[in-house]
Amino acid sequence: MSGTTAFRRRYGASPLHLLLVLASFALAAYAGLRLIKGDTAGVVLWFVGAALLHDLVLLPLYSVTDRAAQFLFRVRAGTGEGPPRPSVNYVRVPLFVSGLLLLVWWPLILRRVGHYTAATGLPADVFLGRWLLITAALFAASAATFLVRSRHESGPRRRAARRQRRARKATK
Repeated sequence: MSGTTAFRRRYGASPLHLLLVLASFALAAYAGLRLIKGDTAGVVLWFVGAALLHDLVLLPLYSVTDRAAQFLFRVRAGTGEGPPRPSVNYVRVPLFVSGLLLLVWWPLILRRVGHYTAATGLPADVFLGRWLLITAALFAASAATFLVRSRHESGPRRRAARRQRRARKATK
């Protein structure tokens, strides 16, 4: 057994994966040390608050929301044609990207800061409309992808059903 195979068997991934994980930990430690040099108490409070907010409020909220979406978009059982495709992903992806954009740009979207006008060259009131347009475009693209894929996947089933109807008609 080669060294890489033994490593992969024990670690579960390639040595490159371990190297990238270690590099990301080193980068996070460097960024953490740089943050703590300024306002240690504020940084610690922010991390604890963010962890508590995420673990006690947001995680249960989006877990329940995701379960509800899975229930609404459940795939009909019994088709027997390969693994089912979770239709809920066509809602998850645009919602995730839109939420990420909101998380990153929320001060501008919600007009909480006015001093970015000089840096962006845009008035503060354009960001909400643009975020809503981007969100609508993401959901429209996702819906179009869903329709194209469902139409493409249902083609063989429709043809088979049509052949069965013709065969039944011919035997009558």
